[in-house]
Amino acid sequence: MNTLVKLRHVLFVLILLSSFSVAAIEPFPSGTDGKLFTVEGSNTVGAKLAPSWVKSWMEAKGATNVSVEPQKNPNEYRVSGTLKNGSIYVDLHAHGSTTGFKGLLVGTADIAMASRGIKSSEVSALSATYGDMHSLSAEHVVAIDGLAIIANSQNPVDSLSVSQIARIFSGEINNWADVGGANRAISIYARDSESGTWDTFKNLVLAKTYTLSEKAQRFESNDELSDSVSSDAGGIGFVGLASVRKSKAMAINENNTTPLKPEVIYVATEDYALSRRLYMYTPEQPRNTFVTDFIEYAHGEAGQTIVEKIGFISQNPIKSKVAELEGPKEYQQLARYAERLSVNFRFKAGASSLDNKAKKDIIRLTNYLKSNKLDKLKIQLVGFSDSEDSDNRAEVLSRLRASAVKIALFRNGIKSEPVLGYGSDLLVANSNGSGSGKNSRVEVWLY
Repeated sequence: MNTLVKLRHVLFVLILLSSFSVAAIEPFPSGTDGKLFTVEGSNTVGAKLAPSWVKSWMEAKGATNVSVEPQKNPNEYRVSGTLKNGSIYVDLHAHGSTTGFKGLLVGTADIAMASRGIKSSEVSALSATYGDMHSLSAEHVVAIDGLAIIANSQNPVDSLSVSQIARIFSGEINNWADVGGANRAISIYARDSESGTWDTFKNLVLAKTYTLSEKAQRFESNDELSDSVSSDAGGIGFVGLASVRKSKAMAINENNTTPLKPEVIYVATEDYALSRRLYMYTPEQPRNTFVTDFIEYAHGEAGQTIVEKIGFISQNPIKSKVAELEGPKEYQQLARYAERLSVNFRFKAGASSLDNKAKKDIIRLTNYLKSNKLDKLKIQLVGFSDSEDSDNRAEVLSRLRASAVKIALFRNGIKSEPVLGYGSDLLVANSNGSGSGKNSRVEVWLY
């Protein structure tokens, strides 16, 4: 299928999505009682975010006396509340992303929390029972997280490359002096093997080249790991963005890209090298209507506001002034008069069709512009591409992708300026790495 045909397919999907809207939340039906559903999986999602979502969702639907109670086993919670004619509860077990997919497989979980995308082996194992786990109705990007590389707050090293991080965690570099710091031995702190945070770190940093040092101390909890690093002058670790706590987050660069700290704008747009998506997975056609209702709540504005309060990055769009830009001169001028939105439209790996998050973001952006009366401002869409066989092909693809977003917004009543496309002039990830798909993106600017 050639590029133009693929883009036509993208536009067809986006037109269908233009009629999507999130319905107002309805009260619990009369007679609702007992367990509503069980959520299993990622500690990153399940430690604070998921319990807060469930509590807020129950209250929004009319429950009273809602509380989050830790259970006998560590990292397990029950969220319970009272209705007029009974009591309700949701169980959450946050032992790592892999356990969520195992829970779906054996039937103990209704929703799987994950801090990584589902693996092909998990898709295959679940498909017979639950359908296409990559479909828009099964795969839910519920928040964005920055995988922060943390050190003691007094450590003079402020920036590391992904390569340096890999060599440190493998034990190849074992003294801070080797990366510009003090003459001090490095202590390694890492998440446990069941954690999606560990899976993300392994894939984004260690890849297939390095293995974790046997001297690394392993933790099930992000917060415990961070507190250990903050009290160790030679410590280094990795945690979800919400668990930096008293440690210091390093600026990260990859293959000569600009070093970026895990700041909101760069994590939200996924330009930060170690940004990641947080997911919930459900059956393609859930039989439990409470599951569908809860997922819609998490996706919505109220649910995404909770994301921000917990310390992750909300998908509710925000606009920010960017102090300085690299790249072509015309692109640099945007920083002088425009504000960048915290939305980047990205595409399925190896394809020209928007991914599941981007399909939802079309609606989020439309609602944001209209509800804040910003749709009268000028909207500049800027496309970029991964490295291609030629500069001309990269530029054409970047403009086509920006045009796909432009037409989708127009179908929703949003006009924008003629698109800009800069090919592969400004890569945010290594073209030969696992995150190369981040380079194919469309930015949104307002002025």
